Amino acid sequence: MLDEEARGALVGVVRETAEGERRVALVPKVVSSLVSKGIQVVVEAGAGLGALIPDELYVGAGAEIGNPWSADVVVKVAPPSEIEVGKLASGTTLIGFLTPRNADTSIPALAAGGVHAFAVEAIPRISRAQVMDALSSQANVAGYKAVLLAASQSPRFFPMLTTAAGTVKPATVLVLGVGVAGLQALATAKRLGARPTGYDVRPEVADQVRSVGAQWLELGIEAAGEGGYARELSHGERAQQQVALEKAISTFDVVITTALVPGRPAPRLVTAAAVAAMKPGSVIVDLAGETGGNCELTEPGQTVVKNSVTICSPLNLPATMPEHASELYSKNVSALLELMLDESGSLAPDFADEVLEKSCVTGLQRMRS
Repeated sequence: MLDEEARGALVGVVRETAEGERRVALVPKVVSSLVSKGIQVVVEAGAGLGALIPDELYVGAGAEIGNPWSADVVVKVAPPSEIEVGKLASGTTLIGFLTPRNADTSIPALAAGGVHAFAVEAIPRISRAQVMDALSSQANVAGYKAVLLAASQSPRFFPMLTTAAGTVKPATVLVLGVGVAGLQALATAKRLGARPTGYDVRPEVADQVRSVGAQWLELGIEAAGEGGYARELSHGERAQQQVALEKAISTFDVVITTALVPGRPAPRLVTAAAVAAMKPGSVIVDLAGETGGNCELTEPGQTVVKNSVTICSPLNLPATMPEHASELYSKNVSALLELMLDESGSLAPDFADEVLEKSCVTGLQRMRS
């Protein structure tokens, strides 16, 4: 049984119920670190099975297998379902991906239930919060896996091959949107022997593209925004970009799109005309499917063939690599959690801290009082 007289906060790790979600919010190595600091951890039975982590490893790390929903702090990955929101008592602190900018979100229900919710995607992108940046850690996973998906769908080799039968040229890969996922995609394509090229409306990322061994596609359109994101293009800029991209896209074997604008539908970068101009057998991997997709012909969550071009729009790619995705996410969550605790391990968030103030999406005033 858990020590009821222990001073530290009680943290609950739940089993994810969203379809296809195989990650877990805390892994045993991080649990062990939290327990060593006086924090109690209770893990729902089977919480780590999707990431191939048996309950026994959590017990060995100092956690108890039991009911996590009555804990002081509940940590999870996917936004809570209606049923899960109902399990959270008033005053509970929740940490996870909560999609606070989406219209169909659980935020109102959490607020009505008196839950103090912290959305990891709302953590400000400042230097000292990098270790808590779950968007970036999971985008790394998505960018890597997107290239493997493209390579598996392509009828062409990625690397240059010199054989007795002749030489095969390397595949050409264009990555549209050079954030964390885009840079990882470029680096992974380079490791597989392809010729990667990156494009973004933020000109300052050109050096980052070149630093991973990729070329920079210059279209003459700049739209740097706040917080490391691109601003929304004007109508004239979108028209200019569309013409230039349609011409460029047709020359590549693989196109990987990662462009997102927070709180808005994904920008359309690959038109139907651009797809029609691509070589038969070309591949598009659209990582923006959850917000509508960057390609006009994308069908979110599906792999389709249009004009002899394969268009993949996987949803929640990080969940397909649950072991390492969970390890990275677990470190993000524990870093945020530790920021909320005092020296004794008790919950005492300081909302003068920019990270906590901006990531708290419900119950801020109540917690302050």
